[in-house]
Amino acid sequence: MRAVITKLAFHKGSIRAKLSRELSRRFNLFSYESRIEYSAIDRPHYGYCVMHAAKLAKKLGHNSVSVLEFGVAGGNGLVNLEMHAAEVSKLTGMEIQIFGFDTGQGLPPPHDYRDLPHQWKQGFYAMDVDKLSAKLTCSQLVIGNIAESLPHFVRSYHPAPIGAIILDLDYYSSTRDAIRLFELHRPNLLPRAFIYFDDIIGDDVALFSEYTGPLLAINEFNSGHDSQKICKTTHLTNMPYPETWHHQIYIYHDFESPDYCRFVSEETQELPLATAR
Repeated sequence: MRAVITKLAFHKGSIRAKLSRELSRRFNLFSYESRIEYSAIDRPHYGYCVMHAAKLAKKLGHNSVSVLEFGVAGGNGLVNLEMHAAEVSKLTGMEIQIFGFDTGQGLPPPHDYRDLPHQWKQGFYAMDVDKLSAKLTCSQLVIGNIAESLPHFVRSYHPAPIGAIILDLDYYSSTRDAIRLFELHRPNLLPRAFIYFDDIIGDDVALFSEYTGPLLAINEFNSGHDSQKICKTTHLTNMPYPETWHHQIYIYHDFESPDYCRFVSEETQELPLATAR
């Protein structure tokens, strides 16, 4: 009964939904998982990726998992990730490692039309590195151009298996460089990793398309790789209480990973013949 009441309370579009979400955010009503499910927590998409990455890593026998944020900007997202990591650690018993990649100086100059210069400008989203560093409790910042820092990432930081990626780099060129992660550090990824792409919805000014920005980078990656793919989720967009972020979650698949075919679902899956009444 409580589950039914909860679903009614959070049904999208109603005044009750807005009030329920706000009360839940303020007073931590309901379980952490329910607050993610009904978007009654700050950045539920972050929590979704972290939680499911941790659950998969645990089923595969790992004690820890890494979460990467590409595009830290001022750092609010990284601070929020630490909150979600703490909640997921309590829920799963897993250690969550967080790494934030950023130039520290804002956006670089756009290369061409694919970087959407009608939407972004050089210098947007600069970071106060010292101020943010003082506020972080467990995250590690990886400062520098991603094309230069990413190749050395695993050797320099020794991360746990990578299971979640928050990608908010705005540009096509930067996103392309970031998803080279799947080539450069393929052995260090879970067989399926959860990805949130920030800049694929936009508005009537940005007008994102599959020929520019992150969507172009995704399509190019998929075209160039037979056994690795970045795919949309199919279940989230079928929720009875849809949210924009449901359309922004993708899954990285490595079909040749030695763990890809390991069974991780429920052990008991029976559909016995119903007893006649």
